[in-house]
This record gives sequence, C-alpha cells and structure tokens, in this order.
Amino acid sequence: MFRVLVSDKIAKEGLSPLLSSDTIAVVEKNVSDVDDLHTYDALLVRSASKVSDEVMGKMPKLRIIGRAGVGVDNIDIPAATKRGITVVNAPAGNTIATAELTFALMLALSRKVCRANESIRKGEWNRAAFQGTELSGKTLGIIGFGRIGSEVAKRAKVFEMNVLGYSPSLTPERAAKSGATACTLEEILRTADILTLHSPATEKTKGLLNEDTLKKTKPGVMIINTARGTLIDEGALKHYLEIGHVAGAAVDVYPQEPPEDYDLVRMEQVLGTPHIAASTKEAQLKVALVVAEEVLNFANGKPVQNSVNL
Repeated sequence: MFRVLVSDKIAKEGLSPLLSSDTIAVVEKNVSDVDDLHTYDALLVRSASKVSDEVMGKMPKLRIIGRAGVGVDNIDIPAATKRGITVVNAPAGNTIATAELTFALMLALSRKVCRANESIRKGEWNRAAFQGTELSGKTLGIIGFGRIGSEVAKRAKVFEMNVLGYSPSLTPERAAKSGATACTLEEILRTADILTLHSPATEKTKGLLNEDTLKKTKPGVMIINTARGTLIDEGALKHYLEIGHVAGAAVDVYPQEPPEDYDLVRMEQVLGTPHIAASTKEAQLKVALVVAEEVLNFANGKPVQNSVNL
C-alpha cells in the first residue's frame, strides 16, 4: 500500500481521489503526533504544518509532499529537493477566493464599513463620521500581475477603475487582456490611489513596500495586502499611517503568523483579517482535489503537473 499522511484538516471530499483508491491508505493525523513517520510515502499539508528538513529526515520513504494551496513557505524546498522529494501545490485553486477578498477589503476600507458597523452596534448614529470614497474613477495599482493580480484587474474594470499593473515580466499585451496598463513600479507608486499586492515571497520582494518606496506613493494612498506579510515593512507602514500619508491599509497576511504583536491592526486606519484569503468552501475543495489527484498520479507512476521543484 502507498501510505499518505494528511497532517492538516482537509475536507473528505477533497481527499476523495485518494480515499477511493484500493492501493492507497490515508491517515489523517498531525505530523507532530505520529510515531511511525518512517512508514509514509506521501505527506499532505495546508499552511499549519511545518515540513522541515528534520521532519523529512524522519520519513525515509517520503517521495512526495502535497501543499493544498499556493504558498509553500512552510516547506523546506531545498531540503526536499536534496532528498529527491517532489513538492506539488495547487497554484490556481484559490485564485478567485483571493481576488474576491481583495475587493471585499478594498470596498470595506474605502467605505469604512467595519468602523461604521462597530459604531452602530454601540447604539450610535453618526453618519458624518463615516464618509467614504468611491472606487469608480480611482487608479488601482496591482503589484504582482499573475493569476490573482489579473483577476483583480478584471473586477476593477467593472468598477470603472483605471488599472495599472506591474510584474518584472509583464508585457503590455498580457496586461491589456485583463484591462490593465503595464507600467513600472515607480509609476505605480507615484500615481495609484490604491495599491494591492499579489507578489510571491522571495528575497527580492521582501520589504517591497518600505520607508523609501512608501515615501514615493501618492498622499492618501490605501494599501491592500492579501499576498505575503513579508512584502511590507510593518514599521514603515505604521509610520506613514501615523503621519497620514497612507490613508488606510487592509492586511490579511503578516510577517509572522500569528503576529508577534497586533499594534498595526489595532490602528483606526487599518482593517485586519487572519489570513483568510483562501478560506472559502470552494477554494479549499479545489486545492485539496488538485493535490490529491497529483499524489494519486504520482503513486500510479504518472507525471505530476504542479511540481515546484521538478
């Protein structure tokens, strides 16, 4: 039997390709609580389980790790590669969920929805305190124009926004397909009324928005981050929020999760959520099915489609 350890909570429907196979045994248990790690051929995780070189060292039979989601920050990819372990993810499974949350945060921030809700729950009726701004006619700068960034662009056009896109390899033709204009990072920083981040976490993108780059942004800019917490220097963001240069920020991701402190999200101008971009029933089912099918193919000697270290 090909043994699969499912370390994080994944819906049964998402595991159905594996559960319906007569040649695969599935065990659902946290990797830290398993005594017989040496017996497993495959490991399925979401974001909670940390797959370190030490964990892999305890699993000599391990040949494939499936990440039910996009980011593989919780997996030591170089160590997996060195050990000959294939790592697969589901790069498109949560695209729509993340694009929709980006717009939910954008609208809530622009119209001060959460603060207004808190106020009326207290029995207050203070309409004048919650005057917002419209998205129509505003310039949206999308930093990171991959699957999610392009979906955000399509939705922004429906809201009659002017859309600018930046990625190192973005061509004018590809941007235009989503209704955006390709431009430089400098142009986006200088002209965008709202900035939304959709870049991957790499050494090059760490602290992408920092003291120097935030200084170049348009006064009154609003910032949305549903990508990775390391893209923003939190200290710099706090500073520019305090002096009013940044009008507001909505963050779903943090450099450390859970955060070391909650000072940023406690600011009146900030809307925070606990990394829920991919937390929809539909997205969780999609990503689980993708990685389950990948592991099934691998177990049957077929090629995988979404390896991050092939």
